[in-house]
Amino acid sequence: MTPQTHDKNTNPETQAESPSIEQARVLVVDDNEQNLELLVAYLEELGSEIQTACDGIEAISAVQANQPDIIILDVMMPRMSGFQACQQLKNDMLTRDIPIVMVTALNEVGDIERAVECGADDFLTKPVNKLELLTRIRSLLRVRLLKRQLDQTLAEMRRLKSQENDA
Repeated sequence: MTPQTHDKNTNPETQAESPSIEQARVLVVDDNEQNLELLVAYLEELGSEIQTACDGIEAISAVQANQPDIIILDVMMPRMSGFQACQQLKNDMLTRDIPIVMVTALNEVGDIERAVECGADDFLTKPVNKLELLTRIRSLLRVRLLKRQLDQTLAEMRRLKSQENDA
């Protein structure tokens, strides 16, 4: 499955001022093609660019190649589990702030605890409810995009202060 891009007609000036969910990149990771297709179909409503990976190793590579704004990560996968991928991403300074939503058929309290210990930001059980998925993803994306905007504003303020000090 190839990444999908959804373009919206928006004012470029507004985009610079306020990041929008349509500008976000979403990575969906699941080893089951039907689950992957269903999640992608649900997420198309966001209007965001959607990328996919089939296991934890592919997910790590996809994140390194084109850092997403949020990751939806299945737990039980071959080669590298979602728990392992989540922990690796959260231990990396470059990717630790990317929100990760773990999705699994497992519903034991221990699995939720393990997901939290690995650094997951949220947890959904299968079958995934479309409304619940979209609500959680929108919320986490808003926080992610606002944090990015804050970081850019702070960097600009530091740059201006530095120029002022040099003058």
